[in-house]
Amino acid sequence: MNNHHNKFFKNKIKPKPLEVGRKQSVSEFIDSTYFAYNSARLKEACHLGVKAISQENVTVGLTIAGALTPASLGVSTIIPLIESGYIDFIVSTGANLYHDLHYALNYSLYSSHPNQDDIELRKEGIIQIYDILFSADVLFDTDAFVRTLLKAPEFNKTMSTAEFHNLVGNAVNQVEEKLGTSKTSVLAACYRMGVPVWTSSPGDSTFGMNLAAMQLKNETKCQIDPSLDVNESSAVVWDAVSNDGETAVIIVGGGSPKNFYLQTEPYLQEILGLPSKGHDYFIQFTDSRPDTGGLSGATPSEALSWGKIDPEHLIRTVVVYADSTIVFPLWAAYILEQGVKKTPNKLYENLNQFVDKMLQDSKKHNPPVIEHDLAKNLKLH
Repeated sequence: MNNHHNKFFKNKIKPKPLEVGRKQSVSEFIDSTYFAYNSARLKEACHLGVKAISQENVTVGLTIAGALTPASLGVSTIIPLIESGYIDFIVSTGANLYHDLHYALNYSLYSSHPNQDDIELRKEGIIQIYDILFSADVLFDTDAFVRTLLKAPEFNKTMSTAEFHNLVGNAVNQVEEKLGTSKTSVLAACYRMGVPVWTSSPGDSTFGMNLAAMQLKNETKCQIDPSLDVNESSAVVWDAVSNDGETAVIIVGGGSPKNFYLQTEPYLQEILGLPSKGHDYFIQFTDSRPDTGGLSGATPSEALSWGKIDPEHLIRTVVVYADSTIVFPLWAAYILEQGVKKTPNKLYENLNQFVDKMLQDSKKHNPPVIEHDLAKNLKLH
């Protein structure tokens, strides 16, 4: 073999026959079977995930989009990762966190098929999420639970979504204990483990609708301030970077949660003038194509152009193009099988200190204040 081929011929394919009926772990199966195409990308994501999670100085953030909690991935996949100390914070759609409550409140959701008569379902008061069905009463009862919580004095102030979700997680944790539904809620698990949970679009969910209705009727003084979310999430990243640590981005789906986590780096660099280089690990599970221009399908190299990914660590990125409900549980099973011991960071209790540090460090670097001539002296009334 030509010696100059050596740089290409590094990973020899060593297939093993599937031994039907033989007990085989998920990691053994993936390592001995997945050699090409998106199966190979999944194996790369598994190896990269183990590398990131096994290092104490890596802060790991998970973003989730798509209806994962109704499909029970919260219980089967996300909660075990949280309780193992592998996830330091979460950015989620509000819908995932709202539907997360159903199992904890002991309501029933049902597997079905996707070709139901939607008009008949509407007449019968049945809600459909593709091939998941549940009674509309589940929504009404969950709404009542949320609205009752929002009347509690602890909610009557302006707060970030991290504080909002921590308060809800505290309440749901107590409900799990009362009803015997333990380990069914992502928010309850995050409360127990001190994992901050942000929602990038707090108004875009049934949480947001209930809050809006109660504000309209002057039934609560709870206010969500998205600017607090931007500062808290970015401060978590800056705390890692400024202490010679690294950050890992685990993206399930894409959407707004993906960008919300990734934008922490442009915020630090572009807006606050802090010397950060970009995130160090990037793993995404998505069925979105990059060529349509959507954020969900945007590649790590495109993110690099925005300062979101450290250019020196582009090799630490992988995208698995597949249904996340198939590959994300496989990835999590692989990670959990490795049995990595990691001390939970419990970041939630330190959010205020992180923000204060980011502010003080930004003042030290003193980025120039640039004004735009076209924006001056405009009449905006």
